[in-house]
Amino acid sequence: MAQASMQDIKRRIRSVSNTKQITKAMELVSSAKLKKARDKLDKTRPYFNTIVRSIQEILSSTKDIKHPLLNKRDIKKRAFIVITGDRGLCGGYNSNVTRLVEDSIENKDDAAIIVIGQKGRDFFKRRNYDIRGTYLNISERPTYSDASNIGALALDLYKDEEVDEVNLVYTHFKSTISYQPKVMKLLPAQIDGEIEEVDEDKDAIEYEPSPEEVLSYLIPKYIDSTVYGALIESSASEQGARRVAMENATDNAEDMIDELNLEYNRARQASITQEISELVGGAEAQK
Repeated sequence: MAQASMQDIKRRIRSVSNTKQITKAMELVSSAKLKKARDKLDKTRPYFNTIVRSIQEILSSTKDIKHPLLNKRDIKKRAFIVITGDRGLCGGYNSNVTRLVEDSIENKDDAAIIVIGQKGRDFFKRRNYDIRGTYLNISERPTYSDASNIGALALDLYKDEEVDEVNLVYTHFKSTISYQPKVMKLLPAQIDGEIEEVDEDKDAIEYEPSPEEVLSYLIPKYIDSTVYGALIESSASEQGARRVAMENATDNAEDMIDELNLEYNRARQASITQEISELVGGAEAQK
């Protein structure tokens, strides 16, 4: 009986060790991908901030601008561009985003979803949301052309008055262990409060042929660059979350192996003690 128990423990140790090798390998892969994503993020943020700052300067230096992408409408239906991952094994990364979207929607009949990532697609499809666009297999290696396609779809929905507001839901990358899901309004165009304010004492700027014409060109670029920046932020967050999840899984596997080894040694010691007791008992019986 003890021998059978020891064999079972050894099988469990081998099984956990194999799992540990897999999680350790995935941790190393995620670390490498995270480094690439962070390098890309560092290059993307200045471009995004420049575009946003340009729009701030136009809005702050010109009063009474009339533009269809700035005018607020009665909100009957809202669109959400939702960025999730195509794969799991990244802790609460995907569920935090989808939960934030659901918390932001009062009635799902009044929401249109543009979803990036298979996990998000599966989540909203199961719940019968109005999915207007699906983009798969781009979450880990997004490109600017992907962002342009997504931004163009959102812009068309807004211009055609199929939706009255467009929101972007993504995961903001703070550090290798800190990520925050966020909702950012894209249309009607407004400036993210985290971007520094424009100096009010700055000389007024004149735009040719007009501020409206400049905005007609700049706002679509702003939307594309914002979506692209969010894709990069989310990509880095996903790899960071996966690295932390695999690191925790590896640590848990090591703890399980230690406990199983201790259990195995106890069972082995009990087996040896039993054998000694049987030998002593047999010797006593022959006296």
